[in-house]
Amino acid sequence: DGPNPKVTPLVLDILDKFGVKATFFCVGENVKKYPEVFREVKRRGHTVGNHTFNHLKGYKSSTQDYVKNVWKADEYVHSNLFRPPHGRIKLSQIRTLKKDFKIIMWDFITYDFDSKVTPDAILKEVKKRTRNGSIVIFHDSLKDEKNMLAALPKALEFWKEEGYEICSLVE
Repeated sequence: DGPNPKVTPLVLDILDKFGVKATFFCVGENVKKYPEVFREVKRRGHTVGNHTFNHLKGYKSSTQDYVKNVWKADEYVHSNLFRPPHGRIKLSQIRTLKKDFKIIMWDFITYDFDSKVTPDAILKEVKKRTRNGSIVIFHDSLKDEKNMLAALPKALEFWKEEGYEICSLVE
């Protein structure tokens, strides 16, 4: 959901500490506001993907408006990877977007944005649900800062100990 000037640099430092690369699905509006943070994500070797311009809900938008919003984000993000906000997208939107973008979903979302979820609960789910090839969602926004900053290093430590190869997606 970033980039975010407060949280994204902290995430980058955590990833550097563990020597891993990730994929950041960026909201175009945030890239426009914080281009220096976006450039830093790429400079540190991470992959970026499109997450619409305004974090638009596909299931509440017309296909035409949604696709237009994705292309507006592409003016700033420049990636063929796309992850729909909220993980929900209409079939008509998929049909249109898949001509130009790889639509990326996930195995599970950590719910790091939910104030009722604790970092320990997130780690418990990571340990229970991770499989070879898993795509796990953490966020880099102010809303999830506390949970994510506490849980991400522990998740990375667990994955490393278990022998998982952690990598970014390929465009």
